[in-house]
Amino acid sequence: MTRTATVNYHVHKPHRQAFELDAGGIAGNLISPELAPRSVELTDNRMAAMSVAFASDAVEFTSLTTQVRDFSGDSWKQAYDAELTAMLLEKLGAHEVVVFDHTVRVDDPDATRKPARNVHSDYSKDGAEQRLVDLLGVQTAAEWAQGHYAFVNVWRPVEHPINSAPLGFVRPSSVDPADWLLLDLIYSDRKGQILGLAANPNHEWVYQSKMTPGEVVVFNIYDNQGLPSIAHSALDMVEGPNVTTPRKSIESRTLVRY
Repeated sequence: MTRTATVNYHVHKPHRQAFELDAGGIAGNLISPELAPRSVELTDNRMAAMSVAFASDAVEFTSLTTQVRDFSGDSWKQAYDAELTAMLLEKLGAHEVVVFDHTVRVDDPDATRKPARNVHSDYSKDGAEQRLVDLLGVQTAAEWAQGHYAFVNVWRPVEHPINSAPLGFVRPSSVDPADWLLLDLIYSDRKGQILGLAANPNHEWVYQSKMTPGEVVVFNIYDNQGLPSIAHSALDMVEGPNVTTPRKSIESRTLVRY
């Protein structure tokens, strides 16, 4: 089944562009580079003849129940980290998993963290290598870099099925390397680097309709041995016009050692 949605692509410029997060010391205040809205066609993974798979497409949708019912505060993190770790060890055949960040996003103008409405991937090569050092320290990072490691995200709806602003992905096989551009992330205490994606009519978009809190999507952000980084974005679309529950989700970032 094919649907349409609007996404915001990045735009190639002669200079390096940047996002400034929590700009001016205000939580949630974001200064963004220029974005170019485009209407794109989507393949619904539920209806596709062949589902996307992590090993070939760098993204996979799967069921994963959780014992966590409330993602506020910090008391849930240990239990949830254990659930994600067990899933990734089994599904990816990993030997070690470090869960290092969770972001709850709410599609509400007053939310501190809103859905990311730009087509991007979370780390460039340099950004991933620096993040590895930030997380593990120089010595341990050097040890991990001798082998196979990756940054993998796990995204899940919270409280209600997703009705608006679902997460969409661009099949890596449809992306020209020239479509990517480097973007700086400027925080109050550090600088990171991500990848933005410029528009290309060859891009093949996929999402999963009406994802529930019992489902997750696992996707590759950086792999030091070649699995592609997958571009993704919240999609401006509505599944059911009579549903009023806001889109709420949790994104968990992990470091995986194969």
